[in-house]
Order: sequence, then C-alpha cells, then structure tokens
Amino acid sequence: MAVTALRRAPRPLHPAAWWLWALGLAAAATRTTNPLLLLLIIAVAGYVVAVRRTEAPWARSYGTFLRLGLAVLVLRLLFTVLLGSPVPGTHTLLTLPQLPLPSWAQGVRIGGRVTLEALLFTLYDGLRLATLLICVGAANALASPARLLRLLPGALYEVGVAVVVAMSFAPNLVADVQRLRAARRLRGRPDRGLRSVLSVGLPVLESALERSVALAAAMDSRGFGRTAPVPRALARATAALTLIGLLGLCAAAYGLLAAGGALWALPVMVCSVAASAAGLALGGRRTVRTRYRPDRWGLPEWLVGGSGVAVAALVIWLATRTPAPFTPSVVPPSAPELPLAAALAVLLGLLPCITAPAPRPLTPTRPARTDSRKADRP
Repeated sequence: MAVTALRRAPRPLHPAAWWLWALGLAAAATRTTNPLLLLLIIAVAGYVVAVRRTEAPWARSYGTFLRLGLAVLVLRLLFTVLLGSPVPGTHTLLTLPQLPLPSWAQGVRIGGRVTLEALLFTLYDGLRLATLLICVGAANALASPARLLRLLPGALYEVGVAVVVAMSFAPNLVADVQRLRAARRLRGRPDRGLRSVLSVGLPVLESALERSVALAAAMDSRGFGRTAPVPRALARATAALTLIGLLGLCAAAYGLLAAGGALWALPVMVCSVAASAAGLALGGRRTVRTRYRPDRWGLPEWLVGGSGVAVAALVIWLATRTPAPFTPSVVPPSAPELPLAAALAVLLGLLPCITAPAPRPLTPTRPARTDSRKADRP
C-alpha cells in the first residue's frame, strides 16, 4: 500500500522579530493623531497578518483585537456624547437634556451640548488607542506565545511563564468560543443572541479549567520550579544589583523627561542597564533548564524587525520636523491631510510580506512507488 509522504513546513520566523515589527508600528502610531495615517497603519498590520499568519489557535485572535479596538472607539465617543469633553467648541451638533448636579460636582456634567470639536478630538484619540491594540493583536496572531518563553533570561523564567499563560488565555478562549459555536450550528441550534452566549459560557469555563489542570501537570512533570543551590552572598548580590538597576532606571527616566536633567541622566541610565543585566545574569544561575532547538536569528528576522524599527524612526523624525500634518487641528476643525513621506514610511511595514517565510500547511507530496509483485506476495 502506498505511503503518503509529508512535506515539512519552512522554518518559522523568530517571535521577537514579529514583536519588534509590531512595536515599531505601535510606536509610529503614538506620534500622530492623523486618522489617515492611523488607518494606513491598521491596513498594513492587517494585510501582513492575513498573508503571514498560520493556522495555530493563537492566530485566530486578530479579529477579536479588531473588535476590541472598535469597541474602545465607540465607547469613547459615547462617553463624550453623554459626559461631555473639556475641548471647547462652537459648532454644536445636538443638545441633550442636561442633568442638574450638586455644587460639589462642579466640572462634571451629564448631557448638554455636543460639539463637533469634542467629537473630532475623541475620534482621533480613540483611533490612536485602537491602533495600538490592533498592533498588539497582530503580534499575538503572528508570534507563538510559547516560543517567546525561550527568549527570557533564566532569572525571569517564572515570571515569563505567568505572562505567557496570561497572553495565551485570550486566543485559546476565542478558539473555544468558535469551536462551540460551530458545534451548535452543526446541531441546528442558533449561535447568536444572549441565550447562545449563556449556553456557551459554561463549556468555555470547563475547557479553561481542564487546560489549566493539564498545564499544571505538564509543568510538574517537566520539573518546573526546580532551582540550583547558590551561595547566600551571590543571592544578595543579585538582589542588590537588580534593585539598584531598577531604581537607577526610574531616576534616569525622570531626569531625561525633566528640564536640565539630561546631562546626568544618560550616564545613570547606562550604569543602571549594566547593573540590571548583571543581576539578571547572576539570577539565571538558580534556574536549571536547557534550551531545546533554540530559535535562530537570520536575515529574514533582521529584515522583518528592521522594517518595524525603520517605520518608527522615520515617522518620529518626520513628526519632529513638521508636526502640523501629524496632529490635525480640531479647534477650529480642519480636514486631515495625508503626509506623503510618512505614508511611504508606514508602507515599509509591508516588507514582511516578502521577507518572512510563507506559512505552508502540511501538504501531501507524490506517493512513493510500490512494487505490485511484492504487494501480492503473502
């Protein structure tokens, strides 16, 4: 009988490259409130996800992040309509009945005038927040949460496990809900409405509990939590270096943001980073673990991560030189203009569509030949 051979999928991209690309797009989004640029960033992230995401369960969470961003935008607009906005405006769109409040609640209003300027300010700011969520969702859909755990230093392994489990909860929850809704459709039951949501809730919680028990058993069988004995002096030095490094980073960040503190803040930041790195390196001696098949960092990773860094650097540089197109005026309201140079910089984020390896499912190749005379023999 013929045996079907399977073609192996190409090497997956390093997860840190995807996160570096997504954080670069997010950093570019933080420097503008221009809705045209923000929508372009969303389109770039969505196209890369559509072309390069795999069939893994966490890859299905991108649609949920899109809906979450839309919900954030709608809620911000609803709060502006009901509670008002501190942005002054003269173009009144509608006037709602205003609820009288006591004197101690001055500065807070419910109802009243709804101006065009307030809605535009909320729309631009909410769209920026939604773009940040969508960029994080793109990284979650493209990078495996479990593979991210391998990149952490040994001192942060326990914290990393908790973070990875928390990050993988939402994609697994979305996958469970989709699976249960598909099962209801196959049984001829409705999968929309409040009743269907309530009927799906209990199986989802049961699946989450079973997954937690299975994860705990797998971690226990693999010796999670084992630590190597280290001298007490080394443990104290590790704690001291880490604490000094973190406090120094906080002081340096305050100095860089404050006026006139940049002269001493930069050396303090360099020394604090060195102290934190030394503390993490010493703390890693307590963790007894090995790396099985570590992820490689090659030319595709440099191109993917570099495209995100290039987008962030170019947009930040352009926003510093000519800030007017990046922050369209809302008082008085004016139509936003798309800066051509910034748009071309954002389009560099499409480079992973070419440089990242295409996700290929396991496809059968040509079946192996068999000798019919040997097959007929008893």
